Amino acid sequence: MKASQEANPGAALLRPGKAIGETSNPMLRLDGSYGEGGGQVLRTALSLAVALRRPVALTRVRVRRPKPGLQPQHLTVVKALAAISDAAVSGDALGSTELTFIPRTLRAGRYRFDVAAVKGSAGSVSLLFQALLPPLALAPGPSQLTLLGGTHVPWSPPFHYITAVFLPALAVAGVRAQLNLCRWGWYPAGGGEVEGTITPTGEIRGFIPAPPPRSISGVSAVSRLPRSIAERQRRRVIDRLAEAGVTADISLEEDSTARGPGTLVFLSVPHHAGFSALGRRGLPAEQVADIAVNAFLAYRASGACIDEHLADQLVPLLALARTESAFTCPVLSPHLQTVAWVVQQFLPVNITLEHGSPPRVRIIPPPTQPGSGGRGQPGLG
Repeated sequence: MKASQEANPGAALLRPGKAIGETSNPMLRLDGSYGEGGGQVLRTALSLAVALRRPVALTRVRVRRPKPGLQPQHLTVVKALAAISDAAVSGDALGSTELTFIPRTLRAGRYRFDVAAVKGSAGSVSLLFQALLPPLALAPGPSQLTLLGGTHVPWSPPFHYITAVFLPALAVAGVRAQLNLCRWGWYPAGGGEVEGTITPTGEIRGFIPAPPPRSISGVSAVSRLPRSIAERQRRRVIDRLAEAGVTADISLEEDSTARGPGTLVFLSVPHHAGFSALGRRGLPAEQVADIAVNAFLAYRASGACIDEHLADQLVPLLALARTESAFTCPVLSPHLQTVAWVVQQFLPVNITLEHGSPPRVRIIPPPTQPGSGGRGQPGLG
């Protein structure tokens, strides 16, 4: 993977009197197969390791997956987080199921990471961005990112979810970042490009969202395919939602920058929830639309405030807040339960997952100790 840092890297975040590479934090050892046992354990653990400057050793990484160990998209995350923290790393190889990661500093700056540089891959740039966000939000200066890979690929949040749902929700908690789409990247060709800016966060606040708005927005898009496909998707979305009594503003987008063809339907409840479907060979445009609409209607029927994916994506950053967060979500997913477990290995934060209709998540920080330093985030004093 090509990882480059340009000028103005920013100052290292080190305790007074500590030399670079020196740490008094003990090694944290985690079983990477815990819970859902996927790449999210790795991403969450390494992201927090850099944010908190905590050495971590992972074993049994993705051992229950069809292709165990680190795959290109996971190795990109390892190398990217190592680049911003000057980490000492062992086990950073394709297929490795064990990894030791010792962060030594944290530098803001201008970085470029290419998922395909490890091995030809349409690995998700959204997941890479989400791993980089917590530490760089706590860095001493702003960071500019150029990320290359898949922008709209299966099993990861599409670019539109990040910009319409994830980042607006975090803005409520005081986290400031933005992401711009330069080139679409579909599976399997990849080759997408996004540019992002992460601004230092003075203090992360708790997240207690307002009730979701009634307005629905979205996009129906195609790359290197007839515009009529996007029009059919859009028509189906509007008709289905009208039957449910929902008015939606769905835009059409026709792209010619991508390396390969692709289609997308994305629906969003701003700041609260997002639902997407990707086209594929043999799947009619109307069925693509139905996938996204059905997911939205299920969320609406649940009575939850935010969607199930946003719930687990917010936890690592909200665990660093000084005040409580509380929200409802449609289900307590395995991803959410796994992320909560990983976070609690790093931080003395109380995360309660309460079953109900709908379920509720509460994230309660430890009492602030008199005279604590740092940015007011636990573990950063």
